[in-house]
Amino acid sequence: MQKTLILSITAAVALLTGCETVPPGVERGPHGTIAYDVLVEASEPGARIEANGELVGNTPLHLKIFGDKDGTFHDFGSYYYVVRALPLTTNQFSQVRFFGTGRHGVPEDRIPQHIYFDMNQKSPEYPPPGPPAYAYPPYGPPVYYYGPPPYYGPEFRFYIGPRVYHHRRW
Repeated sequence: MQKTLILSITAAVALLTGCETVPPGVERGPHGTIAYDVLVEASEPGARIEANGELVGNTPLHLKIFGDKDGTFHDFGSYYYVVRALPLTTNQFSQVRFFGTGRHGVPEDRIPQHIYFDMNQKSPEYPPPGPPAYAYPPYGPPVYYYGPPPYYGPEFRFYIGPRVYHHRRW
């Protein structure tokens, strides 16, 4: 009886304890991430591509992005993963794509399979949203000091020192 109880508890623990597996043939990355292959193309082949400020090559290219196992961008310390295409000629425009990494409440975006840049399209004039802003610091609203509160009760004054005589003049 006791042996079956111990065996059933051991089997239950073994079933409830899952192990995290990575599909075969997938490249592992830092912090438990896996590599995703993203095709980057532009309307003008040969446009220079930057990923997080690093020049990675000219289009068309395959960009390796390390992300979480659920297919989203991993938070390596920045709010956004930035992919930027630089123009070849003067009548083209620089193009930028921002992807949220999930840092401090920023939405976490899925890693795309394909990124396409239209170099002849004008970029939007507005910047992407920055990191989340808080109305107050995380520990509460700001504190202001106005001095001690006024006291309207009885008042006693004591003067210690030489005597002062007040003479009236009419």
